[in-house]
Amino acid sequence: MTTLALIALVLALIPAALAAGNLLALRAPRPAAGDDLVSILIPARNEAANLPETLGAALASRGVPIEVIVANDHSTDDTPGIVAALAARDPRLRLIAVPPLPQGWTGKNHACHVLAQAARGRHLLFIDADVRLGPDAAAALAVAAGRRGTALLSGVPRQITGSLGEGLTVPMINLLLLGYLPIPLARRVPHPALGAACGQLVLIEGEAYRATGGHAAVRASLHDGVQLPRLFRRAGLRTDLVDGAPLAACRMYASFGQAWAGFSKNAHEGMATPRALPVWTLLLFGGHLLPWLLVLAGETAGLPALLATMATRAAVTVKAREAWWTIPLHPLAVATTLALQWNALLRPRQAGAATWKGRTYPVA
Repeated sequence: MTTLALIALVLALIPAALAAGNLLALRAPRPAAGDDLVSILIPARNEAANLPETLGAALASRGVPIEVIVANDHSTDDTPGIVAALAARDPRLRLIAVPPLPQGWTGKNHACHVLAQAARGRHLLFIDADVRLGPDAAAALAVAAGRRGTALLSGVPRQITGSLGEGLTVPMINLLLLGYLPIPLARRVPHPALGAACGQLVLIEGEAYRATGGHAAVRASLHDGVQLPRLFRRAGLRTDLVDGAPLAACRMYASFGQAWAGFSKNAHEGMATPRALPVWTLLLFGGHLLPWLLVLAGETAGLPALLATMATRAAVTVKAREAWWTIPLHPLAVATTLALQWNALLRPRQAGAATWKGRTYPVA
């Protein structure tokens, strides 16, 4: 076996081994019944197309008492009208208005902060406006968090991909999470760096939220899925991940352009840092792209690494209940991820501001 093939095999076996352990450790909480009120909190800025289905799913929650609160964040479409019409028929639904965005805040964090202040529940279930909850999701998460003594419990919803552009970007969420975060270790070691969450689906115990400052403590962040669990772990509180695919579904983006912009928005708080990105490039290029290059060059010694990386991707795709047709796109998806992250890191500072939902934020 050549040196390059051996390197590729080692780098391919790292995510394969981590994914194997994570797939065994990651479970969806079972349906359960509880008595504590769960506040389902939805920040909404121009979400008229998503809200009818999202609210219908949230209001169909069973097993626990719920309230659903939507924060209208200065929408210019019919977001408030849709919510108000549904609220007139269901007293469990409320619409609140988000005040003007204060300096130093990002829009979602501010809206979530306002939502938490209005919530009455013991548990705060933050979901994005494009997330469709399963009927047992709120109860299962709340009861599981109470039994485990977990202050923050999160999972990645089943990601719906309807276009090639989405298939090249969105499935990398679960590949990176399950292939590179040692979840069993994260449950035993409370180090903040091992904290992770998916901002699409996060359940937080209300007292813990207030004690840590919640979104106010990470007000400038564009990536609450990274910053909130680290905040909680620094405060000595437990965070954990569950299998979110059976609990909820989400179509994040509808095109490659939307996906590129969305993932670029929070790249600087994840992989796209001068220290982290070279390491990620070594791991992703060496473990997922190099095996393909070796095999295409006629080097059969690269075949074990290729089989390992594709088996990892297939196993993660099955676990996450994602579209099977995205599996053959894996090497292109990895290349796209690296291109996106390097673009975010290297683009000129004056062009390095993140724009989202009509707002522009400076990149640290």
